[in-house]
Amino acid sequence: MIECKIDFTRFAGAGLPSTYHEPDTTIFHEGSLGGEMYVVQSGRIELMCGGNVVCVAEAGDIFGEMALIDGSQRSASARTPTGCTLAAINEQAFLFMVKQQPFFALEVMRVMAARLREMNTR
Repeated sequence: MIECKIDFTRFAGAGLPSTYHEPDTTIFHEGSLGGEMYVVQSGRIELMCGGNVVCVAEAGDIFGEMALIDGSQRSASARTPTGCTLAAINEQAFLFMVKQQPFFALEVMRVMAARLREMNTR
């Protein structure tokens, strides 16, 4: 599994709306369009490609960032094996956070790079 531990919960606590999702809920489907990324505040998310779990996101992790950044389709599906609380970050909030805290963008890029490296080694 991909391991890149940068704690994003400090950003999620900055006034972002959060929602609770019951176990076995699909957050988004592979191939769908997405206009937000998420911070896991509690619980776990499984990211799946072709029905196979390729990554597990836990409290403090982000997911869904690629579709937000490049405006393309989701590269994976996301589902909740457990109940979880997520904070959604849309493009407006993302740009605000980058402007206020430029290192936020660097941390998102580090997560993306770690995931890409992991996928390349498979």
